[in-house]
Amino acid sequence: MKITNVTAELYAKPYSKPISNGKYTYVASKNVMVRITTDEGVEGVGIGGGGGFSSAPGSDIVVTTVNDMAAVLIGEDPFNVERIWASLYQPKIFGRKGLTTRAISAIDIAIWDIVAKAHGRPLYQVLGGYTDEVRAYIAGGYYEDGKGLSELQEEMLGYVEQGANAVKMKIGAVPLREDEIRVRAVREAIGSEIDLLVDANNAYVHADAVRMGRILEEYDAFWFEEPVSPDNMRGSALTARLSTVPVAAGENEYTSWGFRELFETGAVDIVNPDAMVLGGITEYRRVAALAAAYEIPIAPHGLQEIHIHLLAAFPMPLILEYYNSNVAGLNDVMFHEKLELTDQGTVKLPSGPGLGLTINWDALAEYKVE
Repeated sequence: MKITNVTAELYAKPYSKPISNGKYTYVASKNVMVRITTDEGVEGVGIGGGGGFSSAPGSDIVVTTVNDMAAVLIGEDPFNVERIWASLYQPKIFGRKGLTTRAISAIDIAIWDIVAKAHGRPLYQVLGGYTDEVRAYIAGGYYEDGKGLSELQEEMLGYVEQGANAVKMKIGAVPLREDEIRVRAVREAIGSEIDLLVDANNAYVHADAVRMGRILEEYDAFWFEEPVSPDNMRGSALTARLSTVPVAAGENEYTSWGFRELFETGAVDIVNPDAMVLGGITEYRRVAALAAAYEIPIAPHGLQEIHIHLLAAFPMPLILEYYNSNVAGLNDVMFHEKLELTDQGTVKLPSGPGLGLTINWDALAEYKVE
C-alpha cells in the first residue's frame, strides 16, 4: 500500500457569541481536515486544530505546513508509521514544538485511520484495546456576555440531565473571590454526588494558583486543570504539592520529551495529552507508556471522536472530555454518527473500522474556508 495524495483544508463555524475561558476568547469553532488516500483505495482522515488568529483563506499555518509536508509522504507505505513520523519531525527545519507539530499530529491521525481501516478494526483495538467503554465529563462553563450565575447553573445542570456524572467549568478570567462564587453556585446546582472539574487555562501565576487550589478544596473539586503557564512546571508542581485537589495539565505540551519533563518535575497528578497537539497518535503512544510507568492517570484533552479511542487503548484511563455543540460547533455537522452519553455517564466505543465514524463532507462544505 502506498500513499498517493495528501490534502488539508480549514473549516470554521462562528459561535453565536464569543466564548472565553481564563485566558483566551474564541469566535469560531475551527478544524483542519487532512485527507490521505492510498493506491488501494483506503482513505484516512486526520483532524487538527486551526493554526492562527485569522480564519481568512490561505492564512492557516497548519494547512500550509501539511501541504508542505505532503511531498515527504507520497509513495510511503502508511504502515511504516514510525518512519513517517521521524521523517516529519525535523526540529532544524520546522522547529521543536508549536503549530508545525500540530500539522504532524493531523497527518499522523490520518495515517493511523488508514492502518486501522486496512485491518478492518476500530482504532482503539489496533492500538491495544484496553477497554470497550469509558467514563466521560461534559466540558463547558465558559464566560459569555450575558451569562450570570443562574445561566451558568442552568447550563451545568443541563449536562447532568444529559447523563453526565462529571462536568467541567472555567475559571481565571475574574478575581479569585468572584470565581469562588461561580464555583459555589455550580456546586450548589449539581449537588455533592456529581464530580466538578475546574479549568483555569493557564490564567494564574503560581501564588494565585496555590490560593485557588485551597479554595477549590472547600468545594470538593475533582481536579484543578492548567493552573499556570504550561512553561511554569515548577509553579504547577508547587500548586500540586500545596493542595489536596489533584492538578491536571498537558493539553499544551508537545512530544514525549515534553511529557517526560512534566512527569519528572511532579507538575501533574493527572495528565491531559492531546493527540491533535503533541505529535499525533504515534507520539501519544509513547506518552501513554510514560504515564503508565509513572502511574499517572490519563484524561485526554480534545475532540472526543479521536480521544475515545486513545483513552480506551492504553492502561491508566481516567475520563474522556466530551463537548456539546455549544463548544465544539463543527461536531454537530462533521460526523454522520454521534457519540452519545449513556445514563451512567459513559460512552461506548465505535465499532466501525478506523475512527469508526464517517465524515459528513456535504454538511461541512458550508463552513469550508476558501
